[in-house]
Amino acid sequence: MSLKHPNVAAPSFTRAVTSYRWALILVTCLFFLWGLSYGLLDVLNKHFQETLHVSKAQSGLLQSAYFGAYFLIALPAGLLMDKYGYKAGILLGLCLYACGALLFMPAAAAQSFQFFLFALFVIACGLGCLETAANPYATVLGEPAGAERRLNLAQSFNGLGQFFGPLIGGALFFSGANSTDTTQSLQMTYLVIAALVLLVAILIARTPLPDLREQEVQAQQHDHKTLWQHREFVTGVITQFFYVGAQVGVGAFFINYVTEHWAQMSSQQAAYLLSVAMLSFMFGRFFSTWLMGRVNAQRLLLIYALINVALCAVVVLGFAGVSVVALVATFFFMSIMFPTLFAMGVKNLGPHTKRGSSFMIMAIVGGALMPYVMGLVADHTSTAVAYLLPMGCFVIVAAYARAALKKI
Repeated sequence: MSLKHPNVAAPSFTRAVTSYRWALILVTCLFFLWGLSYGLLDVLNKHFQETLHVSKAQSGLLQSAYFGAYFLIALPAGLLMDKYGYKAGILLGLCLYACGALLFMPAAAAQSFQFFLFALFVIACGLGCLETAANPYATVLGEPAGAERRLNLAQSFNGLGQFFGPLIGGALFFSGANSTDTTQSLQMTYLVIAALVLLVAILIARTPLPDLREQEVQAQQHDHKTLWQHREFVTGVITQFFYVGAQVGVGAFFINYVTEHWAQMSSQQAAYLLSVAMLSFMFGRFFSTWLMGRVNAQRLLLIYALINVALCAVVVLGFAGVSVVALVATFFFMSIMFPTLFAMGVKNLGPHTKRGSSFMIMAIVGGALMPYVMGLVADHTSTAVAYLLPMGCFVIVAAYARAALKKI
């Protein structure tokens, strides 16, 4: 009988591995979709400054509405998944994403900045659900030891979406001969996005995905800590708050900074350069995921954070041309920060994973606050000086990574 056991178990094991692999592929598609939305967001900042004549501080409200939604939706999304599983959170997120994209039709027709804020808020509610579900789901679809690498791999396709976002926005949002052409381009872009999102929702609804709730219940028997007794999780939430603030702030005023520090650079050309920065971001994730097989995630996070502190210092000094290159380079070294912080924060939480994920996503509210504060600083001093704020955030990331490295 013992000789037959491996032959009986092998097909079951193979099916489980295949199921996990297919689930990870589908979840990775979600990372691309919200990366595309985020990539368009930074282009919209400058676009609305020019078409709706809003100030830099007001345009920063786009990020406030966008990332504020993450803060509000993350905990309800986590509770939903506790009861119905990861798949329910993913489907709800996709439906809200599509609804928000469709709201761009009447918002563009009305040329109302407040309506655009509401549409982006609905989109972000959907993305908050997706991130609350997909980030921890990617970490648990395999061995715990590979959680950071697995999430960085999935997040690499988020970088691909962020690369295409500015490319599309730059080509369509600044090229219209008149406001009517620009409005139609904006409406068509978000209509196509809504159709694509609904298509993915249908595909996921028809596909069985591993539930994993049973494994989490079993893990609860071996974990007697409360969520807030996991120290690395608590400090991870705080660090994620500051990191996301830095990432969003760096991108929000990228086009403004480039047009101010590179002679004769138009907004459209700066949007294309933002796409290059996002390409650097995406390459950084793929390359660094490979590098994590040789350098542990905590050490790599520390090195990248320190490099970005130095690069931000160059940006603040405002050297023509050179500082723009430094600003583009920051995207490469930001590439691993969100997924690595997330994976470190929720690792080994067991039954608390979904709730822990909710708080890690709520920390994204840092991205709602930073652009507005940076906008105020930029309006009263300069865009270059405003980059002191992201610089301080990278110092906090470095401190977290150094503390985690000491525990290894």
